[in-house]
Amino acid sequence: MSGFIEFQNVSKVYDGAKVAVEDIDLSFNKGEFICFIGTSGSGKTTLMRMINRMNTPTSGKILVDDKDVATLNPVELRRRIGYVIQSIGLMPHMTIRANITLVQRLLKVDEVEREKTANKMIDLVELPREMLDRYPFELSGGQQQRIGVVRALAADQDIILMDEPFGALDPITRESLQDLIKSLQVKLGKTVIFVTHDMDEALKLANRLVVMSHGHVIQFDTPDNVLRHPANEFVEELIGEERLLQAQPDDTQVKTIMSNGAITIHTDRSLSDAITIMKEKRVDSLIVTDNAGVLKGVVDVQNLNKQRDRASSVGDIMVDVPYVKETDLLRNTLQRILNLGLKTVPVVDDQKHVVGILTRSSLVDLVYDTIWGTSASDTDADKAAKADQSETTANDGAPATTDAKEV
Repeated sequence: MSGFIEFQNVSKVYDGAKVAVEDIDLSFNKGEFICFIGTSGSGKTTLMRMINRMNTPTSGKILVDDKDVATLNPVELRRRIGYVIQSIGLMPHMTIRANITLVQRLLKVDEVEREKTANKMIDLVELPREMLDRYPFELSGGQQQRIGVVRALAADQDIILMDEPFGALDPITRESLQDLIKSLQVKLGKTVIFVTHDMDEALKLANRLVVMSHGHVIQFDTPDNVLRHPANEFVEELIGEERLLQAQPDDTQVKTIMSNGAITIHTDRSLSDAITIMKEKRVDSLIVTDNAGVLKGVVDVQNLNKQRDRASSVGDIMVDVPYVKETDLLRNTLQRILNLGLKTVPVVDDQKHVVGILTRSSLVDLVYDTIWGTSASDTDADKAAKADQSETTANDGAPATTDAKEV
């Protein structure tokens, strides 16, 4: 059975000598999230850009929905394929509304339909509709990137190409946008081709990974199989020793080690309410939810201090926060959470209701157990020392475990 996107014996040679990719055979299904990963110069971006004819193969064919892209008008083809790059590419002289509906205007979609699309897209990324009349410079970097993502979805294209779109962002914003694009991809059924050099990002997002080196596909498989059965030493080095250790068979879910001590506050509560709760609970941050308990972000004492004269409610100053689902497997989330260096990470259910938190100290303990195990001969002093070291390493200021509640 043929795939939705196919590479058939594809090669690309520059100047008659420099081989970028060689003899590539790949097939992707509709609705898959595919990540190309490899070192710089491995050919991953070259290969992806052949799908929308921004690069032309020297030999071989690329088929999209059984049509050879070489026979299609390149401009028309590109209008049917969303494209997101690292520099975002928003038009600075256009409002957010105009940026979101740019492709629709090119396709002569009427104004009423464009307005519906703009509202739908801004709602999808959970930004207020009044932002539609602002210009890109009035938004934060993370907000601009969200608009760049939904602009690629606005024209209802089946395929979205993403070329290291989050590479220049800080870790927290990056994690949040990874969650966003994955949830939108699943919700809207898009086929996403995503280029990255970040293995944690690839493992988190992909249904299947294309691992590349020097213009060749080294391994094409699910993240699970790549972790458990790396094709060769190159793939092992790309994965890294810690991830390989954590890739051993283990069906432990996040909910088994999460704490129920999530301290939350609603978006419409005042800044003085937030300060009072932080003082009472002896914490420096609060998880922000709507009235239904759905995760919206986080607010910390630094934000409160900076914005106290310019904002009236918690919802005005909250920022994005990475989260995990209670049913996620720990081995799939452990490394990326530790890399972020956060004290706590919210845990949500399938409807994104906050159900608990993961603390960094509990995860560090888990790493100790994964790598060294817990010996029956450990003395009480050894265990106490290990616990002290865990707390020092984590610098964990997480609240003591309490019953989860909304404030």
